Amino acid sequence: MLNEITKEAEARMKKSCDSLVEHCKKIRTGRAHPSILDSIQVSYYGSDTPLSQVANISVEDSRTLMITPWEKNIVPDVEKAIYKSDLGLNPATNGGVIRVPMPPLTEETRKGYTKQARSDAESARVSVRNVRRDANNQLKDLLKEKEISEDDDRRGQDLIQKLTDKYVAEVDSLLAKKEADLMEI
Repeated sequence: MLNEITKEAEARMKKSCDSLVEHCKKIRTGRAHPSILDSIQVSYYGSDTPLSQVANISVEDSRTLMITPWEKNIVPDVEKAIYKSDLGLNPATNGGVIRVPMPPLTEETRKGYTKQARSDAESARVSVRNVRRDANNQLKDLLKEKEISEDDDRRGQDLIQKLTDKYVAEVDSLLAKKEADLMEI
Protein backbone atom coordinates (compact mmCIF):
# COMPACT_ATOMS: atom_id res chain seq x y z
CA MET A 1 0.00 0.00 0.00
CA LEU A 2 2.67 2.45 1.06
CA ASN A 3 4.81 1.74 -2.01
CA GLU A 4 1.86 2.24 -4.36
CA ILE A 5 1.06 5.64 -2.87
CA THR A 6 4.67 6.83 -3.05
CA LYS A 7 5.13 5.55 -6.62
CA GLU A 8 1.95 7.26 -7.76
CA ALA A 9 2.96 10.49 -6.00
CA GLU A 10 6.42 10.40 -7.57
CA ALA A 11 4.97 9.82 -11.04
CA ARG A 12 2.60 12.77 -10.65
CA MET A 13 5.39 15.02 -9.32
CA LYS A 14 7.57 14.05 -12.28
CA LYS A 15 4.72 14.98 -14.65
CA SER A 16 4.58 18.42 -13.03
CA CYS A 17 8.31 18.92 -13.67
CA ASP A 18 7.96 17.63 -17.25
CA SER A 19 5.13 20.09 -17.80
CA LEU A 20 7.36 22.92 -16.57
CA VAL A 21 10.07 21.84 -19.03
CA GLU A 22 7.52 22.04 -21.86
CA HIS A 23 6.37 25.50 -20.73
CA CYS A 24 9.99 26.68 -20.56
CA LYS A 25 10.65 25.49 -24.11
CA LYS A 26 7.92 27.82 -25.33
CA ILE A 27 9.52 30.85 -23.68
CA ARG A 28 11.81 32.34 -26.26
CA THR A 29 15.38 33.21 -25.37
CA GLY A 30 17.68 35.26 -27.59
CA ARG A 31 19.16 32.13 -29.14
CA ALA A 32 17.68 30.09 -31.95
CA HIS A 33 16.52 26.68 -30.81
CA PRO A 34 14.22 24.31 -32.77
CA SER A 35 12.03 23.60 -29.71
CA ILE A 36 10.71 27.18 -29.91
CA LEU A 37 8.60 26.04 -32.87
CA ASP A 38 7.24 22.89 -31.17
CA SER A 39 3.83 24.42 -30.52
CA ILE A 40 3.26 25.44 -34.16
CA GLN A 41 0.63 23.46 -36.06
CA VAL A 42 0.56 23.50 -39.88
CA SER A 43 -2.55 22.83 -41.95
CA TYR A 44 -1.41 19.76 -43.89
CA TYR A 45 -3.95 18.13 -46.20
CA GLY A 46 -6.83 19.41 -44.11
CA SER A 47 -5.56 18.48 -40.65
CA ASP A 48 -3.38 20.35 -38.18
CA THR A 49 0.03 18.69 -37.96
CA PRO A 50 3.03 19.65 -35.80
CA LEU A 51 5.64 21.57 -37.80
CA SER A 52 8.33 19.03 -36.90
CA GLN A 53 6.35 16.33 -38.75
CA VAL A 54 6.19 18.20 -42.07
CA ALA A 55 9.60 19.87 -42.14
CA ASN A 56 13.19 19.63 -41.02
CA ILE A 57 14.07 22.34 -38.49
CA SER A 58 17.73 23.17 -37.96
CA VAL A 59 19.82 25.96 -36.47
CA GLU A 60 21.62 27.88 -39.18
CA ASP A 61 23.49 30.17 -36.79
CA SER A 62 22.95 31.35 -33.23
CA ARG A 63 20.14 33.70 -34.26
CA THR A 64 18.52 31.93 -37.24
CA LEU A 65 16.42 28.81 -37.66
CA MET A 66 16.20 27.12 -41.04
CA ILE A 67 13.04 25.21 -41.92
CA THR A 68 13.05 22.88 -44.92
CA PRO A 69 9.55 21.50 -45.63
CA TRP A 70 9.52 18.03 -47.13
CA GLU A 71 7.04 19.14 -49.78
CA LYS A 72 7.46 22.45 -51.63
CA ASN A 73 3.71 23.04 -51.90
CA ILE A 74 3.33 23.49 -48.11
CA VAL A 75 5.92 26.30 -47.82
CA PRO A 76 3.19 29.01 -47.74
CA ASP A 77 1.23 27.04 -45.12
CA VAL A 78 4.32 26.74 -42.91
CA GLU A 79 5.04 30.44 -43.29
CA LYS A 80 1.42 31.33 -42.45
CA ALA A 81 1.48 29.09 -39.36
CA ILE A 82 4.64 30.82 -38.08
CA TYR A 83 3.05 34.24 -38.62
CA LYS A 84 -0.12 33.17 -36.80
CA SER A 85 1.77 31.84 -33.77
CA ASP A 86 2.13 34.51 -31.12
CA LEU A 87 5.90 34.08 -30.93
CA GLY A 88 6.64 37.37 -32.71
CA LEU A 89 8.69 35.74 -35.48
CA ASN A 90 8.93 36.90 -39.10
CA PRO A 91 9.91 34.10 -41.48
CA ALA A 92 11.60 34.81 -44.80
CA THR A 93 11.09 32.38 -47.68
CA ASN A 94 13.84 31.67 -50.16
CA GLY A 95 12.62 29.03 -52.61
CA GLY A 96 11.95 25.83 -50.66
CA VAL A 97 13.72 27.05 -47.51
CA ILE A 98 12.26 29.24 -44.78
CA ARG A 99 14.63 31.20 -42.56
CA VAL A 100 13.37 32.48 -39.22
CA PRO A 101 15.62 35.14 -37.67
CA MET A 102 15.33 35.49 -33.90
CA PRO A 103 14.95 39.13 -32.99
CA PRO A 104 17.14 40.18 -30.08
CA LEU A 105 15.27 40.48 -26.81
CA THR A 106 14.93 43.87 -25.22
CA GLU A 107 15.42 44.21 -21.48
CA GLU A 108 11.70 44.70 -21.06
CA THR A 109 10.81 41.48 -22.91
CA ARG A 110 13.50 39.59 -20.98
CA LYS A 111 11.91 40.70 -17.72
CA GLY A 112 8.46 39.74 -19.01
CA TYR A 113 9.67 36.29 -20.04
CA THR A 114 11.43 35.87 -16.69
CA LYS A 115 8.20 36.78 -14.92
CA GLN A 116 6.36 34.21 -17.05
CA ALA A 117 8.98 31.55 -16.23
CA ARG A 118 8.66 32.30 -12.51
CA SER A 119 4.89 32.04 -12.74
CA ASP A 120 5.14 28.67 -14.52
CA ALA A 121 7.64 27.46 -11.90
CA GLU A 122 5.34 28.51 -9.06
CA SER A 123 2.47 26.63 -10.71
CA ALA A 124 4.69 23.54 -10.87
CA ARG A 125 5.61 23.91 -7.18
CA VAL A 126 1.93 24.21 -6.25
CA SER A 127 1.18 21.13 -8.32
CA VAL A 128 3.91 19.16 -6.52
CA ARG A 129 2.56 20.28 -3.15
CA ASN A 130 -0.97 19.27 -4.17
CA VAL A 131 0.34 15.79 -4.96
CA ARG A 132 1.92 15.71 -1.47
CA ARG A 133 -1.40 16.72 0.09
CA ASP A 134 -3.28 14.03 -1.85
CA ALA A 135 -0.77 11.33 -0.86
CA ASN A 136 -0.86 12.37 2.80
CA ASN A 137 -4.67 12.28 2.73
CA GLN A 138 -4.54 8.75 1.32
CA LEU A 139 -2.22 7.75 4.16
CA LYS A 140 -4.55 9.30 6.75
CA ASP A 141 -7.52 7.43 5.27
CA LEU A 142 -5.60 4.15 5.50
CA LEU A 143 -4.68 4.95 9.11
CA LYS A 144 -8.35 5.65 9.98
CA GLU A 145 -9.38 2.34 8.45
CA LYS A 146 -6.61 0.63 10.47
CA GLU A 147 -4.97 -0.73 7.29
CA ILE A 148 -1.60 0.74 8.27
CA SER A 149 0.01 1.51 11.63
CA GLU A 150 0.94 4.96 12.92
CA ASP A 151 4.60 4.14 12.26
CA ASP A 152 3.81 3.31 8.63
CA ASP A 153 1.85 6.56 8.36
CA ARG A 154 4.77 8.56 9.73
CA ARG A 155 7.23 6.71 7.46
CA GLY A 156 5.00 7.32 4.46
CA GLN A 157 4.66 11.03 5.22
CA ASP A 158 8.45 11.31 5.54
CA LEU A 159 8.92 9.60 2.15
CA ILE A 160 6.35 11.88 0.54
CA GLN A 161 8.04 14.94 2.06
CA LYS A 162 11.44 13.84 0.72
CA LEU A 163 9.93 13.40 -2.75
CA THR A 164 8.32 16.83 -2.48
CA ASP A 165 11.64 18.43 -1.49
CA LYS A 166 13.40 16.66 -4.37
CA TYR A 167 10.92 17.83 -7.03
CA VAL A 168 10.63 21.38 -5.67
CA ALA A 169 14.44 21.58 -5.86
CA GLU A 170 14.27 20.31 -9.45
CA VAL A 171 11.70 23.00 -10.29
CA ASP A 172 13.99 25.62 -8.73
CA SER A 173 16.99 24.43 -10.76
CA LEU A 174 14.94 24.45 -14.00
CA LEU A 175 13.84 28.00 -13.24
CA ALA A 176 17.40 29.13 -12.46
CA LYS A 177 18.63 27.65 -15.73
CA LYS A 178 15.86 29.35 -17.73
CA GLU A 179 16.47 32.70 -16.00
CA ALA A 180 20.18 32.45 -16.81
CA ASP A 181 19.31 31.75 -20.46
CA LEU A 182 16.95 34.72 -20.59
CA MET A 183 19.36 37.19 -19.00
CA GLU A 184 22.28 36.12 -21.20
CA ILE A 185 22.94 38.74 -23.87
